[in-house]
This record gives sequence, C-alpha cells and structure tokens, in this order.
Amino acid sequence: MVFSFFKKQDKKMPERPAARPRAPDLLPEAKVPVAPAEDQAKPLPEPLPDLEFSPGKPTRPQPAPAACKPQGKLAAAPQQAPVADSDFSIDDFDSDDFTESSVMGIDVNQDDDPLQACVEQVVVLYANGQDGAARSLLETFVRSYRGREGRRFWLLLFDLLQATGERAAFEKLGADYAEACEMSPPTWSKESPDARQAAGSVGPRKIFLQGVLTAEGALPVSELAKLIEQKAQITVDCTKLIGCDDEVAGQLADLLSRARKTRLSVVLSGTDVFIDRLNSRMVAGDTAHEASWRLLLELLQRHGTQDAFEERAVDYAVTFELSPPSWEPRVAAVAPAVSAATARPADDAYYLSGELKGCRFDELVAVIEGVEQPIIDFSGVCRLDFVSAGQLVNRLAPYKAAGRDIVIRSPNHLVAELMAVVGLNKQARILVPKS
Repeated sequence: MVFSFFKKQDKKMPERPAARPRAPDLLPEAKVPVAPAEDQAKPLPEPLPDLEFSPGKPTRPQPAPAACKPQGKLAAAPQQAPVADSDFSIDDFDSDDFTESSVMGIDVNQDDDPLQACVEQVVVLYANGQDGAARSLLETFVRSYRGREGRRFWLLLFDLLQATGERAAFEKLGADYAEACEMSPPTWSKESPDARQAAGSVGPRKIFLQGVLTAEGALPVSELAKLIEQKAQITVDCTKLIGCDDEVAGQLADLLSRARKTRLSVVLSGTDVFIDRLNSRMVAGDTAHEASWRLLLELLQRHGTQDAFEERAVDYAVTFELSPPSWEPRVAAVAPAVSAATARPADDAYYLSGELKGCRFDELVAVIEGVEQPIIDFSGVCRLDFVSAGQLVNRLAPYKAAGRDIVIRSPNHLVAELMAVVGLNKQARILVPKS
C-alpha cells in the first residue's frame, strides 16, 4: 500500500499547492483577491489551436473541427459579445452601387469565432480549385445557419454557382433563399465577367507596361489582348517601360497592328524613351530579333515620322529579305458606342480579370504611383488563389504604411472573403456590389 500511495503522489506532483505560483509573487505590489475554493478547483478551458494559413492545407485540421459544426455550439467556448452590425453591414457605404465589404470588419485572428472558421475553410478550398468540396460545405451551412449570419453563406454559394456556370442550380437556390431569408435573391448574370466589365464604365481602360517584360511576367500584355478582343478603348502607359524579350515584342506588335488595322482606340503614351532604346538595339543585318523589329516598325508607324519609319523599313527588308511594311496615313480610331443606360463616370481604375494564379502584381507599382486614387477593379476576376492573394498583400502593404488609400472594387464574395483571410482588408478598402 505504501508503494501504491507514493506512486499516486508522484503522478499528481504538478498539482501540489507548493508548485502553484502565487499572485503576490508575480505582482508584488498588487493586492489580488483570493478566489473562492470552489472557483479555484474549476479546470481552465484548453486554448483553441492557432490558425495556420497555407495554400496547400485547409485552415482547420481535418476532419472539420467542432467549431465548424453548425449543429451545435462549443461547450467550452466563452460567451462572446454580439457582433456589431457595422461588421457585416451592406448598407452603410455612400454609393448606390457599392458597399464597404463585410470583410472590412473581420478579424481573422479571433480563434473563438466558429462562423468565421467555416467561411475560411470554404474560401480556401475554392481558392485551391476544390469547387466540389467548397460547394458541399456551403450547402450544409445554408441549411444550418440562420438569420444575418446565414446570409453570408448564401451569397458565397450564389457566387460559386455563377462562377461554375450552373444556372439551374442557381435558380433553384434563389427560390430556397427567398423562402428562407424572405428577401429577393441575386439574379443570374447572362454576361461573362469580362463583358460586364466592358459595359460598366466609360472612357479608356488604362494598361501600364513597365520594367523589362518577359513571357513569365507579361500579365499586362494578356490584359491588353482581352481588352482589344472586347473592342474597348485603351490607353497604354509606356512611361516606365525599359524593354521586353522577343516573345513579348511579337505579341505587342501583333496586338497593336490588329488594333490599328481595325481602327480600335488604342492610345500609347510615354513611348519616346522606349522607342529610342529599341531603335538603338536593332542593327541592320542582325536576324536575331525579328519580333522586336516588327514592334519597332509598329511604334514608328504610330509615333514616328514617315522618314524615320521608311529608313528602318528598308533595314528590315535588307536584314530579313522580306518586303517591308508600307507607311499608312494615320486615321482616327473608332471608339465603341456605349448606351446611356450603362454609362458611368470614367475613372482611372486598373482592371483585372479571369483566374489569378501565381501572380506577382509587379505592374501595380506603376498603377498606384500613376494616379492620386488607385482603384483596382476585380469585377472580371472569378478566382484568386492563395499565393496571389499573399503577393497582393505584400505589394500593397508599403503603400498603406505610407498613408496611401487604395480601393479594391467589385470582387465577388468568394474573393472578398479570401482577401480577409490573408489580411488584405487591412491594406486596402474593399468595396463589393450591393446584393
């Protein structure tokens, strides 16, 4: 019995009173009231695990933690004060079309918010391309969460179905939403995000070309191609363009030639320095850079004299043994007509579109530094991956620290919530369309 007694004491040694630090020892000058004995005996709640965000893992351990189970509440979770209405308000922004996004009020470091944990899990799955898993969770959450909190999941599910083109499911969800929330549901958009983007603003879109463009980092050139395909008005700022490789030079030459021949309104600004650099590199007889030769001739056609153009055209013919392009008299570009119903005031917004994966956003330096109020428009973006979201935070953080006000406009709810997960809502104002 003696051995048994000492063995039990050995296991409980960390609980002996002598090992418990006393409040007066920690704070010698403070008088700490002693809690009743029954309160001292209550075990402390275990701390919740820290959030970990990485592009390859969910934000909560799998299977889903108890915090993400909408059927019940955490038994050990402390009581929270109700979330302020302004945190998720959709009516407090002074615009008829946009509202300060609910993500502006979210602090993703609050580990004891089970609803936020569920949102994070959904948007990270979607960002990683796991649409089926994200949809399955959302369909569970819209049935389990009610009221204002539940509406957040409905909007995420509507955007997911729109992005994946599932109209029948979208319409059925609208009927369920109207019955459950007693509100009119969002409507299916018949136009693609790019088409809505083209119809939603007046005035030229601005593309910034800067630095040395290569095939791996030529997102602005891809944006230029999309806008030319949409027959949009475009201004291309080349003020900070240093150079480009032959692949990008060929793409630019083809795009500018197509726009010129179809009389689309593509205006190049700040090209003088770049033309001089390009002109000095092109040596008659050197056949190594045919694409760059074509770009030079296209730029001279637009911004050079006829004598300068014809001199270099002859050099091109001698070098490649081809008939040179002919000088074409400049004609006025044609701007596409925009109906008064869709007209809005022009702005200097920079438009992004498509699925943004592995983007570094180098071009945003020129965008932000080139205007007084930088606006980055996400209306054409259907998906933002986790890596790109982190890169965007890194790109905007120095400007926020310097006091610049940057606006991210019109992301869908899936993209906006991911922005909150990575902390982008602390670096820019995020405005979403009113639902």
